[in-house]
Amino acid sequence: MIGISLGDVTGVGPEVTLKALAALRAAGDANRYLVLGDAARLLALNQQLGLGLPLGSYGEAEAGIRIFNPLEESLPVELKPGSPAAAQAAVAWLKEGGRRCLSQELDALVTAPVNKESIIRSGQPFIGQTEYLSQLAGTEQTVMMLLGADDRGRWLRVALATTHVPIKLLAAQLTTAKVQLAIELAAQACRDLGLNQERVGVCGLNPHAGEGGEFGDEEITLIRPAVEAALKNGLQVAGPFGADTLFHHVFNGDYEVVVAMYHDQGLVPLKMVAFDTGVNWTLGLPFIRTSPDHGTAYNIAGQNKANPSSMMAALRLAAQLADKKRNL
Repeated sequence: MIGISLGDVTGVGPEVTLKALAALRAAGDANRYLVLGDAARLLALNQQLGLGLPLGSYGEAEAGIRIFNPLEESLPVELKPGSPAAAQAAVAWLKEGGRRCLSQELDALVTAPVNKESIIRSGQPFIGQTEYLSQLAGTEQTVMMLLGADDRGRWLRVALATTHVPIKLLAAQLTTAKVQLAIELAAQACRDLGLNQERVGVCGLNPHAGEGGEFGDEEITLIRPAVEAALKNGLQVAGPFGADTLFHHVFNGDYEVVVAMYHDQGLVPLKMVAFDTGVNWTLGLPFIRTSPDHGTAYNIAGQNKANPSSMMAALRLAAQLADKKRNL
């Protein structure tokens, strides 16, 4: 069974979740799903959108898609975007999903979008869903990967050595250990996806990968040692290369995955080629976790305008990884 934490209900999470489930079901998807969220809101939205999904409570054996709310009460019908109540509920559903994955009640968890600012304003310390689940699982050895394909079927898979770090602090927070972890988990991700090869291309941090130390020495002192250590461990890895040329070589088929040094270095090209279908996959957790690669989109929430493609891709990837794990 695949779990879905509903995210911030004042955003597009409920809409893209139901639309994605309806589209997958129409395509013959037979997976079982447990949505962790507000049942009353989901039932009303299902009717409003005219989707006709077979929704039921967790205990209903005949329900194709089950709903469970660990909270004692439903949320108020009218909530402003970023409401503290919605933010607190989103974290509660995320926690429930992670807990059920750790106890192996769920095969995977797909997380709908939350708003970090709203959660922090509601009185809860919060960096992101990836970091929250990592802490819940008791591990710091996790890496964010984003993946998606362009309209010609060319895949881009990007693992990030660092995530939400201000640029002015980036060089100080980048370490050889972080780069090496990203390389190792990126290679493992290729195996998990069943790819024929697991060639990893590694970006430099500075322009032109530092030009031999002329534009910075992080490539020499931090990144190259990680690449050399990975090579000694038998991995197919090369770099560091200037990011402006490396992504070109990826599209020419030279590498299966890229390790980027920071958030925008990797996500700008990813979103250029797969803005609507990109998926966030957390590598290194003891369970499978994916999510759509977009935010809460408060500006279009409740208007039946949200595109479910990224959520569909996240659900498909979670199911693919869960099937492969079961068959090992």
